[in-house]
Amino acid sequence: MPQDDARDPLPAFHDDLDAAFAELWRLLADGVAHGRSAFHTPSVATLDRTGRPRSRTVVLRQADAATGILRFHCDRRSDKAAEVAAGRHCALHAYDRAAKVQIRIEGSAHLHLDDAVADAAWDGSRAMSRVCYGIAPAPGTAIEAGGGYALPDETEAPPGRPNFAAVLVRAEALDFLYLDRRGHRRAGWRREGEGWQGEWRVP
Repeated sequence: MPQDDARDPLPAFHDDLDAAFAELWRLLADGVAHGRSAFHTPSVATLDRTGRPRSRTVVLRQADAATGILRFHCDRRSDKAAEVAAGRHCALHAYDRAAKVQIRIEGSAHLHLDDAVADAAWDGSRAMSRVCYGIAPAPGTAIEAGGGYALPDETEAPPGRPNFAAVLVRAEALDFLYLDRRGHRRAGWRREGEGWQGEWRVP
């Protein structure tokens, strides 16, 4: 990996808190739009029924800077769905090695099953994504062999809607870390009403 060149200009957000906030949401939006972005597949952490943390990768489907809302999808039969429904608190994390940026998000997650939010998310999903929700048996079920499960034919009418869930995360705390040998920069924001209060932090 090439070293930072002192002759390269520092990014606009290096010493501008508002620009860092805008860059955080720009990167998340880029993650929604582009599958090759490191921010397309953040990790999400929840708590299980015993209070132990659990983490897994999800696909970021929405990142709205205006509302501070993010969205990912899951199977309603999964542990992830049960944990969201039971606890609501969650955290997301992603790191882009090329951009040298880490983003962490803490918030409250809300599970949407048979409502307009879930319907719109399902309607906006591609067939290759929908087919995953028709898997049998349910995710996490113990099976006798690695291939001991079935997926429906993608060319058939997608049968997965009854198992589909959309999760909306209302971000409540944001943390942005940029690495540069000329000086790392870290910033954080917390929700205050419908706005955000930001501050620089020690990396």
